[in-house]
Amino acid sequence: MRSSRRVHLSILWFFLFSQWPTTTSAVRKSYVVYMGSHPRTRGEGFSVQTDEVTASHYEFLGSFLGSKEKAQEAIFYSYTRYINGFAAVLDEKEAMEISKSPRVMTVFPNEGQELHTTRSWEFLGLEVDGIVTADSIWTKARFGEDTIIGNLDTGVWPESTSFNDKDLGPVPSRWKGICENGPNDPFRCNRKLIGARSFNKGYVAAVGTSDASVKTTRDFDGHGTHTLSIAGGAFAPGASLFGFGNGTAKGGSPNARLAAYKVCWPILRDTLCFDADTIAAFDAAIHDGVDVLSVSLGGPPSDYLGNGIAIGSFHAVKNGITVVCSGGNYGPYWETVSNVAPWIFTVAASTVDREFPAYAVLGNGKQLKGQSFSSTILPPGRFYPLITSLDARAPNSTLDEAAFCFIGALDPQKVKGKIVVCFVGNVTGAAKSRAVLLAGGVGMLLPNIPNQGNNVIAQAFVLPPLAFPFETGASLRSPVASIRPPTTALGTKPAPFMAYFSSRGPNVINPEILKPDITAPGVSILAAFTEAAGPSNEPFDTRTVPFNSLSGTSMSCPHISGVAGLLKTLHPDWSPAAIKSAIMTTATTEDNQRNPILDSFFFNATPFSYGAGHDYLDFLCVMGYSTSQVAAFSGTSFSCPLNPRRPLDLNYPSITVPRLSGRTTVWRKVKNVGTPGKYAVHVNAPPGISVTVDPVSIEFTDYGQEESFNVTLEANVGAVAGEYVYGRLTWSDMIHNVTSPLVIGIV
Repeated sequence: MRSSRRVHLSILWFFLFSQWPTTTSAVRKSYVVYMGSHPRTRGEGFSVQTDEVTASHYEFLGSFLGSKEKAQEAIFYSYTRYINGFAAVLDEKEAMEISKSPRVMTVFPNEGQELHTTRSWEFLGLEVDGIVTADSIWTKARFGEDTIIGNLDTGVWPESTSFNDKDLGPVPSRWKGICENGPNDPFRCNRKLIGARSFNKGYVAAVGTSDASVKTTRDFDGHGTHTLSIAGGAFAPGASLFGFGNGTAKGGSPNARLAAYKVCWPILRDTLCFDADTIAAFDAAIHDGVDVLSVSLGGPPSDYLGNGIAIGSFHAVKNGITVVCSGGNYGPYWETVSNVAPWIFTVAASTVDREFPAYAVLGNGKQLKGQSFSSTILPPGRFYPLITSLDARAPNSTLDEAAFCFIGALDPQKVKGKIVVCFVGNVTGAAKSRAVLLAGGVGMLLPNIPNQGNNVIAQAFVLPPLAFPFETGASLRSPVASIRPPTTALGTKPAPFMAYFSSRGPNVINPEILKPDITAPGVSILAAFTEAAGPSNEPFDTRTVPFNSLSGTSMSCPHISGVAGLLKTLHPDWSPAAIKSAIMTTATTEDNQRNPILDSFFFNATPFSYGAGHDYLDFLCVMGYSTSQVAAFSGTSFSCPLNPRRPLDLNYPSITVPRLSGRTTVWRKVKNVGTPGKYAVHVNAPPGISVTVDPVSIEFTDYGQEESFNVTLEANVGAVAGEYVYGRLTWSDMIHNVTSPLVIGIV
């Protein structure tokens, strides 16, 4: 999982690049100066010339720096198409003075955001035993034909078979993007991968670099190739990792056209994506003509006008683009979900019904079930001495270094010829297996820590390993053990259950808006990969694989992006809000045993784990933004209403009341996008809450007809204060079911 892989480095860079200095100084660093929208929408043409916008930015900044020449030297991005503003190198005093200008909405540091990494389509019902049926949405939506999906990430490996353009027609004429080529890089686009751009000025301004990878859209990390292929990769037969999971890899919209926007760059042994680059990519993607944007990155939740993803996604949604983002990998802790703006489609991660099981057999005959990927195996049935990493500690290493199997922390005289028990934390599983291998070990056992529960992630280790649940690991007692080779198992139960790493709600910015919105497969997902890095992403890993298995909300996000692409092909006139609502209100909350979805500890999961069209400008008014700010944000002559609706009444697919005391009534509006019919309401009330819906039935006679309803919620006598309770509200015509989660906090 990328976002928790090296916590100490992430914290270091967060403080280096996200904090204002505590004292006024001449230290210069990069900032984003956000000035709202340009007065136009996509399809209406440009109302101003881009060079004129850039000149106005130079003139504006020059009034603070003393000359236009100084402004030209300071500015490294001028946002000229749909987003109005610029990114520049400033000192704190200059940034603070600029922020006071009535022309400026906000000034914020150019922060680095993290990637959200850690047999899905058949599990989601799009195919049966590898066969696409006539009633599959793949068939109905022509596999996402000619929908354009963009991806903000680490770039793309264009030679991957997942990006072949076999049987595709000409590139859609509405496409206005480009295919960038780096120096000495034979990078080529085709009718499948129709665009590729890189944005690195924010990265260079923040850290400085001469690395050749910043001059190309090619993916040297693998994350971007993986996520883009999940969203819209072509059918690629023979996909596997070390022979496991063999089958045909494909994206959610296999016939979609794809565009890669490289905004994430290497820093030490990590990867960060800076706000200035992200905003520039959003601005370009709107211009280029994408229909869906998949964004598997983010940081801690923050004010919307100080967050590059929130700003960029607002402008994209305003221009008809559905924006899907990962919810983050800081679970299983509450209030950790990121990308929480209501116009963003935020995705959690859960398992699928495919595992890669392997077994360790102890000397007493006890079997420990876990999971593993390995390119090597031990002789079947042969037992080896078993030793813990603490007992194998080298004389010059600390207890922590030995426990976590740092390279060089294990004593070769104690480890040679043995299986070593290492412990989760600080370094990747692949690095631990490398440490055991270098010390002469033959295998490794890796028990989960308590907060990981039963969620075991198969990793690309460099020697025969086994990762297994915490409870199993707690009973590990034996002088000898053997490790059986892993296999591929389908139809495992229960599935899905929530991944331990998936960030949970409530939404700390707006608790009235349920986040995440939905869950999708995000554990051990096999998809295309770069051939410029090993499957473990470790420097020592010289193996190359065309497909890799990764885990994280980074992987669940493009699953929803792919489904959004199908709906865009099927209903090209649908807005982003309509696509989001259709997916959320038809999602299931049951596993393959028809029981409620569980968390990684096998307790019932909640909507804060899995989640489930409105006026976002009114919402910003309710949030306390002024009319002038909202008008600048939207690029319109909008005025905040005198009596705006409460956040509770935002026409969101889910219904969340974070502080219910007594009684409250919330409002929602629904739109018919099908045939005429009569829908009746069915309520599964949260425990201790009375729920009344008015009216109890709605009849639609026309396509596009809109109707509203009210939901009154009241805490019963004896309801436990300080707790969240959960239910659901379903409208049904006995054929179609439209469901909204009910999340109530009792005070």
